[in-house]
Amino acid sequence: MKCNIEENRKDCPCTYMSCSKRGKCCECIKYHLKRRELPACCFPSDVEKTYDRTFEKFIEVYSK
Repeated sequence: MKCNIEENRKDCPCTYMSCSKRGKCCECIKYHLKRRELPACCFPSDVEKTYDRTFEKFIEVYSK
């Protein structure tokens, strides 16, 4: 499967614009999971902007 990096970048909700993994979803997910986090696309925009991407934050947001 070919990765469409440019298309992914258009849809990426991450506000960390200088990220080297931007548009490279597989790399992004791998990076965040190693840190016990989830990528920006898993969070509402107001929460994503806090850069708290922990599993705990995800549960807090979606258990309401």
